[in-house]
Amino acid sequence: MKVLITGGGGFLGYRLAQALLKKGTLVDVEGKQEAISQIVLFDMAFPENADTRLKCVKGDLTDRACVEATLGGDTNAVFHLASVVSGGAEADFDLGMRVNLDGTRGLLDACRKQAKPPRFVFTSSVAVFGGELPEVLDDSTTPNPQGSYGAQKVCCEYLVTDYSRKGYIDGRSLRLPTISVRPGKPNLAASSFASGIIREPLNGAVSVCPVGRDARIWLLSPGKVIEALIHAYELPSSTWGVKRVVNLPGNTASVGEMIDTLRRIAGDKVADLIQIKPDPRIEALVLSWPARFRNDRAHQLGFSADKDVESIIRAYISDQRIKV
Repeated sequence: MKVLITGGGGFLGYRLAQALLKKGTLVDVEGKQEAISQIVLFDMAFPENADTRLKCVKGDLTDRACVEATLGGDTNAVFHLASVVSGGAEADFDLGMRVNLDGTRGLLDACRKQAKPPRFVFTSSVAVFGGELPEVLDDSTTPNPQGSYGAQKVCCEYLVTDYSRKGYIDGRSLRLPTISVRPGKPNLAASSFASGIIREPLNGAVSVCPVGRDARIWLLSPGKVIEALIHAYELPSSTWGVKRVVNLPGNTASVGEMIDTLRRIAGDKVADLIQIKPDPRIEALVLSWPARFRNDRAHQLGFSADKDVESIIRAYISDQRIKV
């Protein structure tokens, strides 16, 4: 079985690849576990000393010839994680459209040329929701994005659903909560602060938070996301039916709750490194995103969230081997 991960050089993509290497198999169209013969990472850059068991292909998602050559004609599984993140897509409209929308369309067309329709897992976002929202969203809430990133993601959801209806792929789209805590450096995502207010203080650095303490976020840990991606792939096509999108479970937390939890775990010296300095542009975007969901369908499909915010922070501390 040949697996392609777009955005494979990024944190989540590379972590997914490591999880697949450890697992060693994925289900085939008949529901039987089949050995993974090759994992291909497609991205603009990769970690230093990348695992030699992985094939790293440097390329641009908007380069259709490169994408088609990378898939070849024998790719069985596609995990599509590559994108221009929320803040970047909002700041550069044309770039976001080229990569997030046109790039995804090109990838889907390349999938049509495979010997057999591949299973296709797409990472969407809760940013597809916005505007006037109920206090608690559920599976019937209509997407109404208030940012370019969310608009591009919901367009891609419809494409994944339609390509599945036509039998070109066996697709499934996951609307991801804000992922925290991500290691490494901050990125251009408007939600980057949700990791920064935990990561930087634990590393002894100041973190500037661009939203107020009352801002609420729908959170999920990296470990749970990787678990969800693999679980989504392995669910039979019949389980998804005609509805190929699901809102992943998460935890609702305010920025203040996150800071207070970090203070309880790591102490005042660490928590006092957080400085709240609201940025109206980022705050407006973040506050347009939903923070509470009722996830009946996700639970029925077997997806799960972290226990609470404390478990998310402690998981990061454990993964990074930080002493507190």
